This record gives sequence, C-alpha cells and structure tokens, in this order.
Amino acid sequence: MSYEVKGEILGFEKIKHIELVEIDELFSTIKDVDHDKISFTVVNPYALREYSFDLSTAFKILLDIKEDTKFSVYNVVVIQEPLEESAINFLAPIILNHDNKTAAQIVLKGHKHPDFGMTETIKSFKS
Repeated sequence: MSYEVKGEILGFEKIKHIELVEIDELFSTIKDVDHDKISFTVVNPYALREYSFDLSTAFKILLDIKEDTKFSVYNVVVIQEPLEESAINFLAPIILNHDNKTAAQIVLKGHKHPDFGMTETIKSFKS
C-alpha cells in the first residue's frame, strides 16, 4: 500500500511516496516508492510499551485525521547486532492515515514526554 508523504521524514527529506511492508507484529519496513534502494526499519511501539501522545490540530489537518480515521503509528529503529541492541526513536513517530493514504512524521517535545527517548534499546522492553 502506497502513502503520500506530507511534510518530511527526518533523514529522508526527499521521500514523497512510501510503501509499508509488514514483517511481523513488531517490525515493518518503509520503502521509498520512487527510489527502490531507500528503505528503513520501523517498529510498532504498542507491541513494546504503553505509548500515547496527542496530535496537534495542525498535524490532524495535515493528514486529515478525524475521530473515526484509521491510522497507524510507527517508530524508526536503527538495527544493531545483536538485534536487542537496536535503538528506537520514540520521540519522532511516523503516522500513516490508511483512509486517505497519507503519512507524516511528528516530532514530540521531550519535556512533555519524559518517558520517551530517542535511542531506547529493544532489550529494555524485554521481560
């Protein structure tokens, strides 16, 4: 499924169309539709932890998110060896609106979300 990128994805500012490919319940890949060599790994944060934040009105307008909109949230992960050392950025989630096929990244303010880090490892969520 292809999504039009509204705004920019940090580190991937030239990407305008993405495709989400689910690997399993935790991992997915986001690929640049226009440049097949560009992709990055994302995680479903809800498979790891309690994760909630408010979307600003401006962001809701950007993606046309309403009360009944179907959307997903993903976080970029930097894969490391071993996999448990991989770092997740919980302060810059990517939101995909499934209803209108748009996507954007929101950058959360760290002082409003002190429990979310930019480089939390997967191993810190294993029980």
